Amino acid sequence: MDRIPFNKPFIVGKELHYVSRAVLDGQLAGNGAFTRRCERWLEERTGAPRVLLTHSCTAALEMAALLFDVREGDEVIVPSFTFVSTANAFALRGARLRFVDIREDTLNLDEDRLAEVVGPDTKVIVPVHYAGVGCDMPRILAIARRCGARVVEDAAQAVDSTYQGRHLGTFGELGCFSFHETKNFICGEGGALLVNDERLLERAEVLREKGTDRAKFFRGEVDKYTWVDLGSSYVPSELNAAFLFAQLEEAEAITCRRNAIFARYRVSLAPLEEAGLLRLPGLPEGARGNGHMFYVIASSSVERNRILHALDKMGIHAVFHYVPLHSSPMGRKLGYAPQDLPVTEDLAARLIRLPCYYELGEDEQDRVIDALFDVVEG
Repeated sequence: MDRIPFNKPFIVGKELHYVSRAVLDGQLAGNGAFTRRCERWLEERTGAPRVLLTHSCTAALEMAALLFDVREGDEVIVPSFTFVSTANAFALRGARLRFVDIREDTLNLDEDRLAEVVGPDTKVIVPVHYAGVGCDMPRILAIARRCGARVVEDAAQAVDSTYQGRHLGTFGELGCFSFHETKNFICGEGGALLVNDERLLERAEVLREKGTDRAKFFRGEVDKYTWVDLGSSYVPSELNAAFLFAQLEEAEAITCRRNAIFARYRVSLAPLEEAGLLRLPGLPEGARGNGHMFYVIASSSVERNRILHALDKMGIHAVFHYVPLHSSPMGRKLGYAPQDLPVTEDLAARLIRLPCYYELGEDEQDRVIDALFDVVEG
């Protein structure tokens, strides 16, 4: 019997055709027709005033740190339960990271804890929409306004998710998307910066083009381009953009399929939750998810590890998720101790992510469900 992987990259439409067209069009280095088509699609889909495609979500986060002039000693608040890029982008600029605990229900940044720690030294708040489920953005924005902080949404997992009818990534002044091969819409490595404050757009274009005014040159606004600011090479290859555009064309089908997989897991595994053996994810009022991830919470870390080992022996690749950043070796160098964020530590130690990808068939999903029942109830 074939092994069921945790993730599987997929082709859903014209990906290979568009990659061939990009080669034949003679522009592979980026900012070509497919890059512009992806950006326009994302702008129309999300309502963001301007979207700039990047080579990764990490790149978009690093651009956000530059755009907000994060400097040595500036306080930046992030959840500890997130991918390292969320913290690294600001730590690279010398920021003083302030890790905040997460909510029990969504595993998103806890707004109550955020309200307790923000202050006049807080420069940036970075909410992370875990598993594509929206943070309470209206409340986070209100907290940010009170202390004059800027807001960057790490919406890496949340492309095509909404909160109160509005697309995630469009609440803060800046939002960041990912198109990594583990995400809903993929191109291997890719990302996007959503520029929701148009006052930041001109500088964002410069930062993305190695600190030059190249974008103005191509629009005919200057007769030559040169170095005008800090920046780096954040533009993606046109090959990646071509692959991504084919995925975006099929966004409705992809989101619908992933939500169907999520719903089927939710219904099928409900008896285990009702019996108190596992906890399942849910959606808070006002949130519409994108089916990015399906996880379960075991009763203990020992039980989590037992389940993972048993599923692996049954040919099912289920995985844990983040090691909390505050308890990592780097987090300890920053002065944090493992017991500082109890909710983060508890949930991170008990979480299991199940296989969840576009081409996961019902037979394969049934194998995962049946195996989980066998392991947990046995």
